[in-house]
This record gives sequence, C-alpha cells and structure tokens, in this order.
Amino acid sequence: MASIRELHKQLIRKERSAVEITQEALKRIDSLEPQLHSFLLVTPDRALEQAKRVDAKIAAGEEIGMLAGIPIAIKDNMCTEGVRTTCGSRILENYVPPYESTVTERLIEAGAVILGKTNMDEFAMGSSTENSAFQLTSNPWDLSRVPGGSSGGSAAAVSSGECIVALGSDTGGSIRQPASFCGVVGMKPTYGLVSRYGLVAYASSLDQIGPFGRTVEDAAILLKHIAGYDPKDSTSLNVTIPDYMKFVKPNLKPKGQRRIGIIKETFGDGLDAGVERAVTKAIEVLQELGAEIQVVSCPRFRYGLPTYYIIAPSEASANLARYDGVKYGFRAEDSESLIEMYGKTRAQGFGAEVKRRIAIGTYTLSAGYYDAYYLKAQKVRTLIKEDFERAFAQVDILVCPTAPSTAFKAGEKTADPLSMYLSDLMTIPVNLGGLPALSIPCGFDDQGLPIGMQMIANVLREDLLFEVAYAYEQATDWHNRKPKI
Repeated sequence: MASIRELHKQLIRKERSAVEITQEALKRIDSLEPQLHSFLLVTPDRALEQAKRVDAKIAAGEEIGMLAGIPIAIKDNMCTEGVRTTCGSRILENYVPPYESTVTERLIEAGAVILGKTNMDEFAMGSSTENSAFQLTSNPWDLSRVPGGSSGGSAAAVSSGECIVALGSDTGGSIRQPASFCGVVGMKPTYGLVSRYGLVAYASSLDQIGPFGRTVEDAAILLKHIAGYDPKDSTSLNVTIPDYMKFVKPNLKPKGQRRIGIIKETFGDGLDAGVERAVTKAIEVLQELGAEIQVVSCPRFRYGLPTYYIIAPSEASANLARYDGVKYGFRAEDSESLIEMYGKTRAQGFGAEVKRRIAIGTYTLSAGYYDAYYLKAQKVRTLIKEDFERAFAQVDILVCPTAPSTAFKAGEKTADPLSMYLSDLMTIPVNLGGLPALSIPCGFDDQGLPIGMQMIANVLREDLLFEVAYAYEQATDWHNRKPKI
C-alpha cells in the first residue's frame, strides 16, 4: 500500500478514485483475514459511502485534506455511532453506541474512510491480543506469533497493508509494543493531547489514543487530525496543536545537535540479545546524524511495572463497575434476584484477565490496604515523573528498546501472567509520566522478527519525536520492509 501523501497526490490528480482505493483495501482484507483476524468487524458499505463522498468533492472541484479518501482502521474500544463496539468483550458483544467518539468524529469530518473495527485484548487488558473474547490475531511476520497488545489488531492491519493507518489506545504500552512486534510506527501522545471522549475506559489517568502508520509521516498526519482540545473530555489539554508536517519534510535535518539520552536501566538482564544489538546500532545511526549521545539514569524506571499494576487495576475496578447487565450490554439469564444477576452477568461476561485485574483493583482500594498499596503507588508514580524531569534537563529525547523481546509464540505466556506483564516493562513508565513516546522499526532478530526502538520526549514535545524519528527513518530502510503475506 502507498503512503498517505502518495494516495493524496493520486486522488487530487484523479489518477485513482477514493472508491477504487477503498475497494482495493477491502479486497486485501477479504484475502488476508482468514489468516490474520485483525478485524472484529468490517463495514464495507459504510466505507464505500464515505469514499463516494470524497470522490464527489473532487469531481466538484473542492479541495480535500490529507486524510480524505484514506482507508483507516479503528480499535474496537472507540465508540462509532450505529456500528457495534465490543471492546473485545462478551459483555459488550452486541453494544451499538448512539454517538461517535471525538476521534472518529474528527476522522469522518476529515473525509477518512473507516474500514472497520480491529481486534484487541478485552477492555485493553493484555499484551498479546490473546485476551479477546472473539478471536486470536496473528502477527503478519509469523502467523504462529502474537501481534502484541492490546492494540494488536490495529498493528497487524497496518503492517499487512489491510489499511494505511489505524488508531489504537495506549494505557501501558498498547500502541508501542504491538508496533514493535509488527514492524510499524506507533505513537502514544502526551496525556490529554487527544480526546478520550467515546473511548471505553480502562484506566482513565493512563489511557491515551494514538496513531499507527507504516511511516513517521503517516503517523504525524493522523495525529494532527485527531489531536486538539475537546470540552467533552475534562482531561483534554487546551493547547495549540503544531503542524507536525513541518518536522517530517523530505531532506529535513534535525536543528542543531539534538541531545539523546540512553536510559541505562533499560539495558542488561532480561533484554534479548538481538533487541540489544538492533537498538545499539540504531543509536549509532543517530550519532552519525549529528546527535549528541549520553547515558542517562532513571533509577525508579524499574518500579514502573509494580506501580502500574496497582494503579491501573484500581482504576479499572471502578470503571468496569458499570457493566452489571442492567442498562446495556450482556445480561445473564435465569437469575432469581438482582444480586444474583449482577454476579452471573459479570462472571459470564468478563474473561479471566479482566476478572484478575478487577480483583487486584478491588483489593488495593479496600479498607486497610488503600494506604499500603494505592497511595504508595501514587507516590512512586510522582518519583518516576521526577526522574523523567531530571533526565529532560540534560537531554531532548530519551531512547531505549520498546520491548524486551520480539513477538512470542501464541499461547507461550498465557499461563504465566507475570511473564506477559513484563512485555510492557519499557513502556509503562512513560504512561505513568503522561509523556509522549513512539516506537520506530530499527531492525530484525535472527528469526526475521521486527524490533522497535522507543523514543520518549517531554510533555507536548511530539514535534521533537517526529523530527528525530523521521531523520532516523530517512537514514535507514527498515520502514520499507514488508511481511511476506
């Protein structure tokens, strides 16, 4: 599939129509879905109708934006009016939202063609997309392996060319880790930069919607269209959104000598040798491009995982209390009382991992344990933020591996939740800090599996991320490699 810029040129020159581009994407989805299972729902009629509207504008001589006519996939935890939104859970299996999420509304206004909803770990709780109540998604680079999670469907769809770009959500690494596993660019913006209105909540102080793309430029274009203040989201930042395209122009060199810090605590024990080699070589490329490289210590980085697994389940236990079978969603049959119906609905409607995290969260918020666990975790979260603040006083960008390993075999870690949780070891601290970060392809391991390098910037410095990531991308060809599927 071509890039957004290439397709935009073809559309305005009338070399191809939006309907033709959409039909091509739908044909590829039909061809690949029996193997990949990236999508939970494909909406061909809706997509073709959106494409026809773009073609009508072009025929009338109207100007179109960069996203007009571009095939996009949406993670199935973002509400789409009149289109089923399951969040990968049986409890929402037949839920049809009566409204659009802010991000999908903005995409529709921009003329994007929404192909459908992608598979995900149930309620975004997982790192492999194996926790979906409906199907397992395969990694396009090796169908026996997972695509990562929780936004595995979106990552696999972009990687395989089923769509051009996609939206995911990132609570502890759910965009960046699957981007690394699938060999694409995935970005988690600054907390509050993109509205969460219409996003099914997991952990509200950590959740953030962001873009997947084959290239840095595609991710930048998509972010530009979804970012911005939204009065319907109380955590939305009322800030001016820069034109990210200024930082991904061809032949643009990074201004001055960017200072890049290697996070010391992310290398060493537990890191696959192939991942370490690839990221080390990527850092050498940045140095050759003129970056000033230094090692930076974030001593509390290692506390990110236990801190996250107290805060996130605590917020989840509160957010998921609404799913009781009364107002909407799945309702268990044959209950003799309201209390019994609540219990049966949640027992039958939630999967094992969701139940596990609700139990953890309920425990950490309970009387006698709140101070010992939740309050302490919030204090450690502040310490992690302070580590980042000190680091950014020395450097412009922090780099580290996106994940400690490449994609693992399906079923390999399902019986060991702790091993699965370690997949997000490198990404979780960024969510705790509310910082922007992206994963960019930087090589392959000995088995031919993609490896991602994580770049982290200070709050609202997405421009720096795009600038440095684009410079790296132009100096390498990893983004041009495609899975043989």
